[in-house]
Amino acid sequence: MAILFHSGPSSAQRWRPLLAELLPQMEVRFLPDIGNPSDIEYAIVWQPPDGLLASLPNLKLVCSLAAGVDHILHDPTVPAHLPVARLVDPHMAEVIAEYVAVQVQFIHRNGLIYREQQHRRHWQEHRQPDAGARIVGLLGLGRLGRAAAERLRLLGFPLIGWSRTQKTIDGMECLSGEGGLDTVLRRSDILVCLLPLTAETVDILDQSAFERMKPGSALVNCARGAHVADDDLLAALDRDHLSGAVLDVFRTEPLPSEHPFWSHPKIVLTPHVAAYTNPGTAAQIITENIRRAEAGQPLLDLVDRAVGY
Repeated sequence: MAILFHSGPSSAQRWRPLLAELLPQMEVRFLPDIGNPSDIEYAIVWQPPDGLLASLPNLKLVCSLAAGVDHILHDPTVPAHLPVARLVDPHMAEVIAEYVAVQVQFIHRNGLIYREQQHRRHWQEHRQPDAGARIVGLLGLGRLGRAAAERLRLLGFPLIGWSRTQKTIDGMECLSGEGGLDTVLRRSDILVCLLPLTAETVDILDQSAFERMKPGSALVNCARGAHVADDDLLAALDRDHLSGAVLDVFRTEPLPSEHPFWSHPKIVLTPHVAAYTNPGTAAQIITENIRRAEAGQPLLDLVDRAVGY
C-alpha cells in the first residue's frame, strides 16, 4: 500500500518527514518516482497532471492540498466514483481572513488612490469615511467566507454576503439566488470574491456584474482567476466605474509578464498568497481522512461532484 504525493519540489521536502511520522505504516511516493501504479491507494495532490489519477487503478481517495478542488476536477479522466476530499483547515481560514482584512482596509483607507499619487509625486488629502459607512460584500460564505466575515465585522464594516444556497451568519445579511447576487453587487462598496470555481461561477464577475456595481466601488479577488473576465475588469477600471482591484489569483499563473494587469495603475497584485497550505496542520487533517478510509469510517469534507465543491 502506498500514498502518492504531488506538489512542488519544496513542498515534497516539507511533507516527507510529516507523512513518515503520521503514517509510518505506509510508503509515500513522490513524482516522478511512482513505482508500480497498482500499489497506490491514496493521492495527496495540488494540480496533478491530467490523466495521473486515472492511471492509478486501486486509488481509494484523493486529498486536495488546497481548499479548492477545481485543480482536480477539471481533468475529465478522473473516475466519477473516486472520492475527492477538500482541505478544510482552520489555519487556512485564519490566514485568508487576515489577507481579506488587510486588503479591504487598504482600499477603505484610500490606499489605491495614495499609491497612484505617490507614483506621480502628487500630494493631496482625500476624505476618509468611517468603516461603518463602507459596505463590504462577500461572494462565497463557506468556511473561508465565514472567517473573513468575522474579521471584517470586528473591524466595524457592515457586511452583506451571497452564496449558492441560503446561509445564516451572525452580524451580516445573507442572500442567495440570482436576485441576491444582484443586490450584493449593487450595494457593495468593496466586493470580495471567495467563491469556489465551478461551471456556474466561471466569469461570474464580467461586464454585466461590473456595470451593476456602485460607481467608485472596488474588488478583491482571492478565490480563482477564472471568476473574473479580465478584459471586462480592465474596461470597468479604465472608464472609472470601478476605483480599483486587488487581485491574488489569475487565469494563468505565474501571471505572464506581458499581461496588462502588471502595469495598470488601479490594480494591486499579489502572487497567489492570500491563503497557503500549512503542512504542520494540513498533514494531520489529511492523514486523519486516510486513517478513516482504512478503518471504513465516514470521510471528512468530501466533494459533491454534482456542484463541484
